[in-house]
Amino acid sequence: MSKRAPAEHPIHDLIAERWSPVVFSDASLAPKEIRTLFEAARWAPSAFNEQPWRYIVGVKGDDGTWLRLLDCLAEANQTWAQHAPVLTLGVAATHFAHNEKENRHAFYDLGQASANLSLQATAMGLYLHQMAGFSGERARELFALPAGHEPVVCMAVGRLGDPAAADATLARRDLAPRARNGIDEFVCGSTWAAFPDALRD
Repeated sequence: MSKRAPAEHPIHDLIAERWSPVVFSDASLAPKEIRTLFEAARWAPSAFNEQPWRYIVGVKGDDGTWLRLLDCLAEANQTWAQHAPVLTLGVAATHFAHNEKENRHAFYDLGQASANLSLQATAMGLYLHQMAGFSGERARELFALPAGHEPVVCMAVGRLGDPAAADATLARRDLAPRARNGIDEFVCGSTWAAFPDALRD
């Protein structure tokens, strides 16, 4: 199943093919596949090369980490994420290690690492769905997150499932057309609301 982005301007295939399903296959991922995803995250840029990201990774059927991560999710996300073979929690270290000052770029840098991870998944024929719907307090409790570390995002990772065999509501989400705001809605020039003249043909 392909849901290639209907891009208005040429973009890389990995970006066009990346999307976030809610119907996952129960098929497991090999440890080397999972390592490769986080190797991609490793090479993301960050302020002062601080790499302020931490990922708690749970593999279904392993040591209980996967179940604890599932427990952190909002109920609506649990209904579909329970089928993903890998769950992960992205955590940002909010202070620089080298001087202990606040790192206000930590969330941004975690986002860049997660974007790398997401595109690597696409390159490997895997899928990743990032979630804001989870309890940070529950994550702190279950994983004893140290001070200065903020839970930011949960992710489900796996192979694409078959919408025809899924709950009808979930299937509709995966089969729905993709849409985004046009670049003229978020790219500004001389004023906040004006698209840059230099970018017009």
